[in-house]
Amino acid sequence: MYRILRITNRFNLGGPTYNVTYLTRYLAPEFETMLVGGQKEESEASSDFILEQNGIKPTIIPEMRRSINPMNDIAAYKHIKKLIKDFKPHIVHTHAAKAGALGRMAAFSCNVPITVHTFHGHVFHSYFGNVQTAVYKNIERYLAKWTTALVALSEKQKHELSEIHHIAPAEKFHIVPLGFDLERFWTNVPEKRKLFRDKYKIADNEIAIGIIGRLVPVKNHKLFLDAFKLAKAQSSNKLKAIIVGDGEMREELMAYCKAIGLTYTYGNTIDASANVVFTSWIKEADVATAGVDIVALSSLNEGTPVSLIEAQAAGKPIVSTQTGGIENVVIPEITALLSPVDNSLKFAENLAKLADNEQLRLKISKQGKDFVMERFHYTALALNMRLLYQELIERKHIKAS
Repeated sequence: MYRILRITNRFNLGGPTYNVTYLTRYLAPEFETMLVGGQKEESEASSDFILEQNGIKPTIIPEMRRSINPMNDIAAYKHIKKLIKDFKPHIVHTHAAKAGALGRMAAFSCNVPITVHTFHGHVFHSYFGNVQTAVYKNIERYLAKWTTALVALSEKQKHELSEIHHIAPAEKFHIVPLGFDLERFWTNVPEKRKLFRDKYKIADNEIAIGIIGRLVPVKNHKLFLDAFKLAKAQSSNKLKAIIVGDGEMREELMAYCKAIGLTYTYGNTIDASANVVFTSWIKEADVATAGVDIVALSSLNEGTPVSLIEAQAAGKPIVSTQTGGIENVVIPEITALLSPVDNSLKFAENLAKLADNEQLRLKISKQGKDFVMERFHYTALALNMRLLYQELIERKHIKAS
């Protein structure tokens, strides 16, 4: 048996939590995993239920937080070093930036035989200014130099990291897409659809357009709202926007709705006449996707957006900005209509096009399920990662213990 210390930024709702959970569960018994993560932010939804459903109890490092804080970061680094000394892993595998920096430095310091890092997206554009971005790039280049193997989620992401941002040579990257339990997205859909639409007072004749994710600047919800307003004016059908998620920009987005003439509703008492529904976080993503007719994404930067994978599993057509790894998650013009990140007019055109054409929605919907089942099921994730670990173990001549 080989021991893996797997470290993720924090256990908030999103792709990385699913990824580390399934790897922890489905690589056993050949690999024994200790799963470690930081403290989620108060504005983020907890993903504890994902871990509990899979019978996993992680180790929490309270000092490992999203923001940079030298005292907390040093404490987290020392905590990880102690875990390494006690657990004696053959492999330290880190996921995302903060865990990647602290975890790999601790692993290098403790002479762990193999280090692996997975990039769940990156922060090299649309997050920070030029100076801060340059600092982060240099840190990642230094860490990459000493890391045994780097994992990208898609060909596009690998190209960006190696050829555009020059984090490491292309040959150091291995492509392992995320994996999910997708069956729940196409089971009991009529019942889930009714449950969702009854709760949020969405009429049968309304076309519900859902956007799922954190309410933070990089998700670019204002473009979505601008486009929704335009599409609403263009469409012959009645449209309703459903914003699923929460975060630091909720109040600002509500104010923006008011500023551009969209009515909104939020809280326990839902106004059926509102143009926009803010639902906050919904744990049952399969219920949310069943309840909407179109899934949208308006991000400035993305790695592998979970909401679009789940949308295709649920048979929902997609309207998205064309950024990051989007083109590796959807099939352009087959399962999704794409537009530039700064073009609300084209985004609106795509929304109205789908809203007014039921046959097109049905045609697009049928393509997604087979595509995501082949590429993004958790069994494929576990197999691909097991093969990578075995390759690295053989290369380093590591013996099981």
